[in-house]
Order: sequence, then C-alpha cells, then structure tokens
Amino acid sequence: MNFKIRLKVLPAAVALVLVTALSFTAPEAMATGNTSLYKGKPAKYVFLFIGDGMGIPQRTAAGKYHDKRLTIDSFPAQGITTTSAADRFITGSAASATALAAGQKTNIGMIGMAPNMRKVKTIAEMARDRGMKVGIVSSVSIDHATPAAFYAHVPKRSQYYDIDVALAASGFNFFGGGGLKDPTNKKNNASAYKGNALDLIRRAGYKVITNKADFMQLQPGDGKVLAWNEWLQDSKALPYAMDMTTNDITLPEFTRKAIEMIDNDKGFFLMVEGGKIDWACHANDAVAAIENTLAFDAAVRVAVKFADAHPDETAIVVTGDHECGGLTLGFAGTKYATNFAILGNQRISFQKFTDEILKTYKNGCKGDCGFSDVKGMIEAHFGLKFSGDPKTDPMVLQAHEIEMLQTAYNRSMPDAKIKSKDPRSMVLYGGYEPLTVTVTHILNNKAGLAWTSYKHTGVPVTTSAMGIGQWIFNGYYDNTKVALKLMSIMGFSPRIHYARQSDGHRLARH
Repeated sequence: MNFKIRLKVLPAAVALVLVTALSFTAPEAMATGNTSLYKGKPAKYVFLFIGDGMGIPQRTAAGKYHDKRLTIDSFPAQGITTTSAADRFITGSAASATALAAGQKTNIGMIGMAPNMRKVKTIAEMARDRGMKVGIVSSVSIDHATPAAFYAHVPKRSQYYDIDVALAASGFNFFGGGGLKDPTNKKNNASAYKGNALDLIRRAGYKVITNKADFMQLQPGDGKVLAWNEWLQDSKALPYAMDMTTNDITLPEFTRKAIEMIDNDKGFFLMVEGGKIDWACHANDAVAAIENTLAFDAAVRVAVKFADAHPDETAIVVTGDHECGGLTLGFAGTKYATNFAILGNQRISFQKFTDEILKTYKNGCKGDCGFSDVKGMIEAHFGLKFSGDPKTDPMVLQAHEIEMLQTAYNRSMPDAKIKSKDPRSMVLYGGYEPLTVTVTHILNNKAGLAWTSYKHTGVPVTTSAMGIGQWIFNGYYDNTKVALKLMSIMGFSPRIHYARQSDGHRLARH
C-alpha cells in the first residue's frame, strides 16, 4: 500500500521528526483555536470508517490475534479522540455518531439534532447538496443509530420508522448492509405515519436488493440502491463475520460495491460502519469482536486500494464512536501471560451458539436436561476440555471454571428459578444467555483477556487518517472535531450547520 507523504523542502532529519511528532501540523493545515483544519484543495473522494465499539484494546487485540499490523494502524496520522455525550460521560452511539457526522455534541439517544432539538446538517448531506454522490454502509441495520445519524434527524434513536422515512427522502445514492427495523411502524412510535417506508423508498427511486446474486450484478447505471444481506442474523443485522458463508455479503464486498456505484466525476462521500464490533463487545465475545474488527479493517483496505489509484484526491479517516465492554489486554488469572492462539478454538459466535445450538438443545431435552449434555457442545464449538491436565494443556478446564459453567447452566435452563435480571445475575451475565457468556469469559480469560462491563466505557478511541489533509488528525481532540476536520477537507465551513426546517427557514447557528 502506498501512502504518499509530501513534506515541502525539508531536510530529511527534520522531516522525520515532524512525521513522527503527534502534534505536527502540515503546511496545508491551519490551526483554529484548538482545532487543526485543512485549507488546501478539497478532497474529491472522502471515506469515513466508524468502528462501533472499537477502542484501542479492540484494535490491539485484533492485530495481536491476526499476528499482523492492521491496515488502520499503519496510517501515517494517528490521533486520540474523546467521546463523551452532552449529558453523560459515557456516550451512546446516537450521540457519538451525531458528533462525528455534524460536529454537534448532543444528548444520549438523539440523532442529527442538538440538545435544544435543532436539526443539524451532516457532512453527508453537505456532500449531497454540492452534487457529490453519497453512500452509507453498515453491518447492522441501516436505520441503526450510527448510519441514521448521517441522514436522519429525530430526538429518539428508537424512532426506526421515522428514520426509514428519512432514508427515502435523503436522496443518497447507496445504502447497504443490514435491513430496516420498523418500516411499517409496528412499534407505533412514528411522529406521523406516511405508509410503508419500504414503499416510500421504492417510490423515491431506490432499487431494493436482498440477495447476493443480484447484489453482485449491480451496475452504476442501476441508479439509487438499498441493499441488504439475505440472512439477517439478529435485529436486522448482518451475521457476525465468523458465522458467514459464501452466500453472505461481507462488509468489504458492500464497501467495494458502494465505491463502484457512487464513483463519478463530482466525487463522493462514503461512510462505512463496523457495527457488530460493538454488539460482540456488549456480549463479551472477544473472538466475534476480533473477527469483525478484521472484517472492518479489510473494508478499509478496499478504500486504500481506491486511494492508491487516486492519491491526490482521496481522504480516508477511520475512528471509533466509543469503546465497548471495557476490554482489558491482561487478566489476573494469567498474570503477565497472554496466549491469543487459544482464541482460535472458538468456531462460532456467541449469537449462533445461543440461537442455534442451545436453543435446539433446550427445545429437545423437554425438561430431561443435565449439565453433562452440554459438555460436548462446549468442546466442539469453543475447544474447552473437561478432562486432562490444565498444567500441560491450557484448554483443560480447572475445577473452579467447571463450577462457573455448572452455575451458569442452572441459570440458563427454562425452568430456572433464579431470574436472569436479578442484580447478581446482571453483573455476572449482563442479561445475555448465562452459559454462553460464561463460556466466552473463560475462553477469553485463558487467552489473557478480560472484560469490565457489558456496556460502553468512557475511554478515548484512536482516529487514523491517510490522504488529503491527513496530518490534521494527529493530536488529542474531541469527536466533534472529527466532523469539523472533515468539513475542512471537503471544502465546507468547519462549523455546526443547521438543517432547514419544514417552513424553509434556516436556523441561525450558535
């Protein structure tokens, strides 16, 4: 991969110092207040990749497991980004995505709006209004918080019907990944029902594709597209990367097709979200999180290949919206030791094990269940062993680990008297299937990994960049600054822009 770094008439030694210094500001950048901005010729092709839940430990674990430096970690610019919401230190995806899309700090759950309910214009909408084509890709439902923050403006992220209607009205050229959560307003939380949102989308000129064969045959002449994978594993999302088959459309494939469909002489803006990194971390499944991080990194490589053909016109920015799960690269039980190879024994995600393996077992045992029945399942899908010497084989379970599994099994059974949402159970299992999460915890711990939460955390994330204006992404800054920096790279005024309201009047900026 060719990262073209241009330093204007600088001695080699000085150039090296400037390249490696975190606070370096390139000649084409300018500092406004505490925000470094770009002032050169705008980028024609702009990529924003968001790893949902992807903090520094997620990136590090994926690289260590892969035993190879991630593409995103090799970018020439690396910054540290804070993530808090307007009303809470530990953010949520709606608030963080609004900050990344519009530069607006907002409250938990709000999408495309300031805390005072003013609608803010996103960089994707600015690109559209300039005549650039726009693409939105996500491995979760395309109306989920992160993708929605680039085209919708609602006070609650749960207003999926309103978000689906906003998709139809967006005029964006390509949507791909997961499906729609509530196109018929079954949740009955619409601000105003306007008919089946999928019908509205089709009437707005979108070609709707729901299988890989038709997807791969799409051509730029097909016009606007909404495409999702045929198998939507959970909550209208793509399957976890490790559960996919050749019949599924991967995140890199969605990214490649999006580029093909929106490439044009006026340029484009493409946002790609790796949403299931977050979901895997919520469930404390390190392997599923790592495999989805690697799939996300592979999608970035697709953009890098495009950038290699357009080195003077392309900007690629990669960030996370927050960390999730409190992943720690170290565990008390293994002291200083780590063994990432152990993670390779896991064959399927927590979701598939819960939805398919355990569900079939519970339905089939009809009350005549015993812990011994699931031992073979755990060995087959996670590689943990119930016999042998744990001193010579790290996959052999110790007595206290078997006891943990037995306790979790008792809580997992349909006739369990202990409610899954009692305080102790929530701390132990986070509301997830008790046996499944205990299995992943034990496997992760044996590898030298641990978790502190089933929710987001407040630690900063890494922002990486290559291409036009790359150096302005070095340093330490808030997530709202990511949007302002992108605006400057795209040639827009780096400030909060307010969207037009229904009366056609533009609200004044702060």
